[in-house]
Amino acid sequence: MTVPSQAASQVSLDLHITGEARTVTSACASGTEAIGEAIDRIRYGRVDVALAGGAEAVVTPAIMASFSAMRALSDLGLEDGDSPSRPFAKDRAGFVNGEGAGLLVLESEEHALARGARIYCEAAGWGLSADAHHMAAPDPSGSGVALALRRAVRDAGGHVVDVVHVNAHATATVEGDLAEAGALRAVLGQPGVPVTALKGHLGHLQGAAGGVEAVAAALTLHHGVVPPTVGCAEVDEAIGLDIVTGKPRPLPGEGDLVLSNSFGFGGHNAVLALRRVNQ
Repeated sequence: MTVPSQAASQVSLDLHITGEARTVTSACASGTEAIGEAIDRIRYGRVDVALAGGAEAVVTPAIMASFSAMRALSDLGLEDGDSPSRPFAKDRAGFVNGEGAGLLVLESEEHALARGARIYCEAAGWGLSADAHHMAAPDPSGSGVALALRRAVRDAGGHVVDVVHVNAHATATVEGDLAEAGALRAVLGQPGVPVTALKGHLGHLQGAAGGVEAVAAALTLHHGVVPPTVGCAEVDEAIGLDIVTGKPRPLPGEGDLVLSNSFGFGGHNAVLALRRVNQ
């Protein structure tokens, strides 16, 4: 009943973008993968500038019923002002669907400097992998996620010691958060760098999540401030990460890479690496 390519088509019509209008569909990893594809198109000289990210509208009776049948949705209330979406929390119980869109304007450095653009950060690299494990459940070993993380850092020409922050996928499902946390510990060490998850603020925007969270990661680099994880009053001890909670935290000064994670149903893993720039 839908045509997935219509969102990109409508944007190209409204803005008269004639170079390319492409659509990536990889579940909750779609927005991040679309940004990665745009990075490569610019690297290879196919385009000078691209608008890339994700959009999604999933709060419909059929989709909500489907997620409810999977028992993926949170059944928590709003006690004490907490979000019912509680990434990495001891009492997490599933995600809350959200709707929205998030896009980045990506361009070659030469093009950006020539037009006097405000440069927020460098889109330094990205990594993909597939779990090949289950249509809905994450691989509990986190090995696919770890591979995508390492590939993103390598594609950015960096090393894991350069990573100063991770914007986690963290949907607040019990298994998903544990798998991602295990992968981050394996790649970055224990407890590793400051980690935040935005789905307590925003809900889970599905295909748009990576686009919105990439915007947040770019602003984290630009302003030097890591936002807290809303809804996580008590971190699950099994997570074993430095989760930023309560209030914002200054971005560490050592290193220059921020990673933004997105993992989709069916085992789609996509990680974006953004680099701090000196303006």
